[in-house]
Amino acid sequence: MIEKIAEYIQNKIQNFHPDTGLILGSGLGDVANSIKDQIVIPYTEIPDFPRSTVAGHKGMLIVGRIEKHTVICLQGRFHLYEGHNPQVINTAIEVLKVLGVKQLIITNAAGSLNVDFEPGSIMMISDHINFSSRSPLVGPNDEQFGPRFPSMTKAYSPQLRSKMRRIAALLNINLHEGIYAMVLGPNFETPAEIRAFKILGGDAVGMSTVPEVICAVRCKMEVIGLSVITNYGSGMTVESLSHEETLAQSQKACADLTRLILEFLKD
Repeated sequence: MIEKIAEYIQNKIQNFHPDTGLILGSGLGDVANSIKDQIVIPYTEIPDFPRSTVAGHKGMLIVGRIEKHTVICLQGRFHLYEGHNPQVINTAIEVLKVLGVKQLIITNAAGSLNVDFEPGSIMMISDHINFSSRSPLVGPNDEQFGPRFPSMTKAYSPQLRSKMRRIAALLNINLHEGIYAMVLGPNFETPAEIRAFKILGGDAVGMSTVPEVICAVRCKMEVIGLSVITNYGSGMTVESLSHEETLAQSQKACADLTRLILEFLKD
């Protein structure tokens, strides 16, 4: 099935051969506007490809160029809380692998667990904690994509993080660094859960990214993750949380996120 999906996409994108993958989180789809010579394929047209159903995720695969790189962009991701089997995420990443992707840039919208990480800012992920307790690698393993037991010691590439850190300084963008905690969702967390996540070392919390990172590391891709901080966690302020506020705050940070990614790929 992976080869069938990849062959369909390759026929559509003709002579493009992607080396960089880009996965865009809630409200961050506008980053794709910077891709030149675009070929756009709706997920619904790709045989056996999963569907994205959440507001703020357009469900489009976009291929084109950013600077010297050929980029394949997933404008809309697949969340476990939508009812997807975790292995569906593995399918999407394996397709990127077959198409030639070697580095993967993953973005998301996340809630802050750290009082110093204010809404509208960006956090580069240094590590993660998988509170969903679900892995996309459960089930039979295809050795052509990676080992049965991949190491997650350096899941977020130290080299790419060093490069992103340098570029943020050049652009005068305040780039936080911290640990991303994934929960299953779709409900927002309770104040007690937020306190527990902080004690366990989390700096931001969200409902995505970790399954994609696990799959990409197994496929021997270099990975970098960027979280747009959209709100403080439950109980850290008196305000109630909503998906609409998440989308609004992610839009505010989208300009800085776009600058970071473009300069990262240009460098």
